[in-house]
Amino acid sequence: MVLLKGYDENGFVWYTNYESRKAHELSENPHASLLFYWDGLNRQVRVEGSVEKVSDEESEQYFHSRPRGSQLGAIVSKQSTVVSGRNVLHDLYKELEGKYSDGSLIPKPNYWGGYRLKPELFEFWQGQKSRLHDRLQYSPEESNGQRVWRIERLAP
Repeated sequence: MVLLKGYDENGFVWYTNYESRKAHELSENPHASLLFYWDGLNRQVRVEGSVEKVSDEESEQYFHSRPRGSQLGAIVSKQSTVVSGRNVLHDLYKELEGKYSDGSLIPKPNYWGGYRLKPELFEFWQGQKSRLHDRLQYSPEESNGQRVWRIERLAP
């Protein structure tokens, strides 16, 4: 699970540790899906596409827009690795907190940055009591030199 931090005409962006399990998986297979689920509405949107790293400049800009505590946490957490105890994380955090207590710029670690998923398919799903859920799939195609969305209804 990731926290979506932005979207624009180029895709959906999130940030993470480039040495995490999900990052290693993306390096081997740069395709992913995002799922937005609203239980109370009985709806979801699924987005599939190719994934690439965002630029260092974009990662740097976002890193320094975060609260200082979140910046320190990104340095402390070697995401997905085994730690001997929570105290190890707290001790390292306190050490870094002291090191940067003068308000100096906290450097973004090289192993931390963003990814962008470029949408290649959207599926809109609305659940039905009959279990005949409503599913619409949107996929891009070229028509007369323009990108248009082909809409297909899928069986539940």
